[in-house]
Amino acid sequence: MRYNEISHFSHPQHKLKFEYTEALFKCDGCNEVGIGSRYRCATCDYDLHLHCALLSPSFTHPFYTKCSFQFYSRPPGTVERYCNACEKDVTGFMYHCKSCGFDLHPCCAKLPVVLDDGDVKLYLYRKVSASCHRCGRKGQSWSYRSSCKKYNLHVACVKEMLVESWHDHQINMSNSHIGRAVNNNFNGGGKLETRIPKGTLQSYQKRSGNKGKMKKCSEMAGLAIQFVVSAVLGDPTTLIAGVVGSLISK
Repeated sequence: MRYNEISHFSHPQHKLKFEYTEALFKCDGCNEVGIGSRYRCATCDYDLHLHCALLSPSFTHPFYTKCSFQFYSRPPGTVERYCNACEKDVTGFMYHCKSCGFDLHPCCAKLPVVLDDGDVKLYLYRKVSASCHRCGRKGQSWSYRSSCKKYNLHVACVKEMLVESWHDHQINMSNSHIGRAVNNNFNGGGKLETRIPKGTLQSYQKRSGNKGKMKKCSEMAGLAIQFVVSAVLGDPTTLIAGVVGSLISK
């Protein structure tokens, strides 16, 4: 459920208003990047993902059936913590299981288990034995895998693509002497680059030797990026409406 205006414990000075933005922003709750729907205090330049604004005190996850995750506004204890979904550091809002020690970013905790566009289905797995088509490794990060089991993409790799894309945008802005957005710490007006890197598809083409298979892999790659990027950025509706082909490197 979405509200046009809310009060939030993390920003008691003012109410936060719902808005939609195509500019990247940094969530002041979890300290992760966001895009699309958010709750914002324009007076204080304070932003929250929907998942960070409309929190659940506790929840359970199908990957950890014996765990009970509780919300924390900051990591407990003095030990550095990382998200078990994306393997990235946890520095702000989080969900933590005391008994197991597992941690999740709010947006990672809400990643959809199944992504379905009607033609291609991608399933979220805690661990996959197959290599990731982005990095070629079999890491511990959660992964999305196609129903045909021929395509796999780490959630961690998608996050790395986001960071790389934003860094590239900052460099381009700086080189073009339009540096105002660079100094705003994620509050720039640049559009996010979501195309699949050319090397990924070329590598697959060499392995498969089949243009039809490569095209299908490309379609699944585009779908994965659309859905996973949207979920990781805290808004499952963002970037999904575009045509898949427009996200594939030419």
